[in-house]
Amino acid sequence: MGRSFSTVKHVLKLTLQCTRCLIRCKTYLACVSHSAFGKTVKFKRILSPIGYRCESTLSSEDKIKKFIIENTEVVGDHTTPEIRLRLFTPNCRFWYARPELWPFSDPYWAIYWPGGQALARYLLDNPGVTKDKKVLDLGSGCGASSIAARLSGASQVLANDIDPVATIATTLNCELNGVKPFPVVSKNLIGTKPENWDLILLGDMFYEEQLADILHSWLRECIRTHRTQVLIGDPGRAQFEGHTIRKRLQKLAEYQLPDSVREQNYGLTASTVWRYEPLA
Repeated sequence: MGRSFSTVKHVLKLTLQCTRCLIRCKTYLACVSHSAFGKTVKFKRILSPIGYRCESTLSSEDKIKKFIIENTEVVGDHTTPEIRLRLFTPNCRFWYARPELWPFSDPYWAIYWPGGQALARYLLDNPGVTKDKKVLDLGSGCGASSIAARLSGASQVLANDIDPVATIATTLNCELNGVKPFPVVSKNLIGTKPENWDLILLGDMFYEEQLADILHSWLRECIRTHRTQVLIGDPGRAQFEGHTIRKRLQKLAEYQLPDSVREQNYGLTASTVWRYEPLA
């Protein structure tokens, strides 16, 4: 079977096959990065929402912005239709183009993942959660949760994704929604000295066991040091459901996914928002 921009679709399929089969696989990131894209480039392993990096042939920010605008579609058919996002769809050229033509690392920022959708929906439905709060969106991807936090009255928002292209996509999505752009940084903040955030948001971050272990430890330290509140969005991935952190979570809300999102995510029907409450 030839690869279309199953660049995106194949990544989704691998992710959700692992979920359905309840496989906890430490080599999952390597499988996604190499078999999904099939590129002859050198990848570097990093613990992050992206997993691997490769060098882009597009260097300037203006060129990357132009490329994103020309090769994505503005989408509102998801759980937060009040937030429009530039995403990959079957109408986009690179959905079907040969993977080797894609000039960046894996485009996770171009997918509105189910955990992020639930998290953003929860913030919009419950503006008191973020009103006048300092919010960190970790592994921010397309920036939807950050935008939802800003729309819900957060006093300060920082979006963090180690893919520099994601930081540019987030800024474009802010402009698309009439939201004043907030800071977006690509430094890996996981494991750094905790700052005084009122709220940390994590959507779809528990996809790999080693990363989940590091997050668990770092989030505990954030809560211990600053009494930070932590909200997690996840559709029930095996790496999340089987991790010890799952025993420390309180369910806040569950959202049914629209038909289009279910189809793109190979049968997942719902996504849940959890509050992290570690033992003292």
